[in-house]
Amino acid sequence: MAASIKLFARRILRDFSRNVYVSASGVSTGSTHCRAAQSCRCLSHEAGDRSTHFGFETVLEEEKAKKVYQVFENVAQKYDVMNDAMSLGIHRLWKDVLLHAMNPQPGARLLDVAGGTGDIAFRFLEYIKSQEEKMRRREARAMQTPSWQEISTKYSEEQGAEPQESRAVVCDINKEMLKVGKQKGDSMGITSGLSWVVGDAEELPFGDDEFDIYTIAFGIRNVTHIEQALQEAQRVLKPGGRFMCLEFSKVSNPILSKIYDTYSFQVIPVLGEVIAGDWKSYQYLVESIRRFPDQGDFQTMIEDAGFYCVNYHNLTGGIVALHSGFKL
Repeated sequence: MAASIKLFARRILRDFSRNVYVSASGVSTGSTHCRAAQSCRCLSHEAGDRSTHFGFETVLEEEKAKKVYQVFENVAQKYDVMNDAMSLGIHRLWKDVLLHAMNPQPGARLLDVAGGTGDIAFRFLEYIKSQEEKMRRREARAMQTPSWQEISTKYSEEQGAEPQESRAVVCDINKEMLKVGKQKGDSMGITSGLSWVVGDAEELPFGDDEFDIYTIAFGIRNVTHIEQALQEAQRVLKPGGRFMCLEFSKVSNPILSKIYDTYSFQVIPVLGEVIAGDWKSYQYLVESIRRFPDQGDFQTMIEDAGFYCVNYHNLTGGIVALHSGFKL
């Protein structure tokens, strides 16, 4: 135990010595202030090579996908436990807010991208189930003393075309995340109407106009080309379909922002080491949040992808934002 504490202390001191940049506003861990350029381990690229960010590190574009894949492969087994630990369980409320804002109806088809452990898909199917139960109760009350005409109408409807079954498709590029999600679904007894598909958000393995709802929760910031992922979301949605995205965003309150930055950089990587045995992956996840566009800029990106009626709602002071838009 003493050795573990010493290891954590050394790593914290090491990170402070690197003068880690936290936000464009100049907020930093402790009393350290530095520029973004000081935090990036820049690479020299040959002419024609394109670079992007991996947290605060600059890498070649083709390297980012591999690095992100490795991060989630490393954390897959402890992903849900770490989500509870890092957010103090609040991530469950954020996802509940997403489902209530979505308000899916029976027959809806959901595509949940980067949804490996299945949290959104499970909530979607449970929500649909509760909606169907409410409909059956309303119908039962209405038919307690039916007329012959009502009985005839009901019989005719039942003899017609079968209503479309609600379905949820979980699509994730990482096989380990999908494996964990499927195991969780099996243990919960949630298997009907659920599919698990390996796929890249930038090149989805689905046809045009297939889904009523597209969701991505805490995953789009890990995509190399966010614009391409948004275009793919627009492509696979049916006309009238809805795009919904939960993502960490920019905290507007300066006091909360400082507390949040301190917690993110000094506590979350330590939790990653203690719970998942992986400091570096959670250091990256914290850094990737700071590199993601703020609420207004991301709203513009969604609009540029062709969505309409685009808006966002801040949750927990802007730590998270819920973005929404429609395909017309």
